[in-house]
Amino acid sequence: MRALIAAATGLAVAFAVVLTLTALGTPSGGTSPKPLLTTVPAHP
Repeated sequence: MRALIAAATGLAVAFAVVLTLTALGTPSGGTSPKPLLTTVPAHP
């Protein structure tokens, strides 16, 4: 019986976390117009 209560509690906590993240929404931001450097520049 304790295992069932623990499973139900864990499920409720996980559901609460999902609802909280959904309520916060996606973070506002954008992508950089500059491409990322993939190589190290040559030293003089």
